[in-house]
Amino acid sequence: MNLTRRTALAAIGAAALLPRSPRAASVIRIGYQRYSTLILTKHLGLLEKALASKGVTVSWAEFVAGPQLLQALAAGAIDLGQTGDAPPVFAEASQPGGLVYLGYEPPAPDAEAILVLKDSAIQKVSDLKGKHVALNRGSNVHWFLLEALRKAGLSIHDIHVSYLTPPAARAAFENGHLDAWAIWDPYLSSALNDETRILTTAEDIVPNREFFLLSKPFAEQRKDMIPVLSDAIAQTDVWAMANKDAVAQIFAKETGLALDAVRHALSTRHFGFHPMDSGMVAEQTHLADSLQKAGLIPNAPAVSTLL
Repeated sequence: MNLTRRTALAAIGAAALLPRSPRAASVIRIGYQRYSTLILTKHLGLLEKALASKGVTVSWAEFVAGPQLLQALAAGAIDLGQTGDAPPVFAEASQPGGLVYLGYEPPAPDAEAILVLKDSAIQKVSDLKGKHVALNRGSNVHWFLLEALRKAGLSIHDIHVSYLTPPAARAAFENGHLDAWAIWDPYLSSALNDETRILTTAEDIVPNREFFLLSKPFAEQRKDMIPVLSDAIAQTDVWAMANKDAVAQIFAKETGLALDAVRHALSTRHFGFHPMDSGMVAEQTHLADSLQKAGLIPNAPAVSTLL
């Protein structure tokens, strides 16, 4: 995705705080978001425990969203990160060749939705024609909205799109300046109340998955670390499935959202690490082809994996 100059500088600035040469220095640099498997890995200290005997340390950097994280990953400023399904495609279309898919998590179609106000006349997706809809550019809901519109016989050009961050979109939506809002959990669950209504979730529209990605130089030069990273993520997911309430506590503290909203969000989410396979490559390739066909990216980037 083409980032604004401010966004690009913010991403690179955050990444600049990290060590620059993981191949020479024994450090693995990980980027995370506040609502992600990797922040649980950080909380559990699994990588630190696994790497201590190898003389390798771990450096963590927080990113506000997937596009900024992927900017740093593609630039080689971090080694590992996690995002939704569409951000890597947008990133690779803008700056090809910098990312390698490591693995993925189960689908969570109920974890993203198009919201409208309770009393809105909009009753089905086709009613969005000519309406103002907010979303975060290059995010997983960008792909979700595109497919929801297509299945309703519309295109992205049949609506008025406002590209807003979740906090800005929520304020505009609740103040009546928008007709609809495409959003993901936990922001989705935190916005559900007596004044809002789900027009549709992503069920039967898109799977909505999380992916783990490596910088290409790291994937090529530190193959010895791949099993360690995969095992730590897999252990994290096993722990998360067995300790949903503890996960909710961590996510609520990190995001600042209400604990009940986070618990609701987690009710639609399953944890479980899977290495990339041919089926997932095909799924991401279809996503890329669809984004190109819609004119949202200039080309459909290849899906690079460890296969």
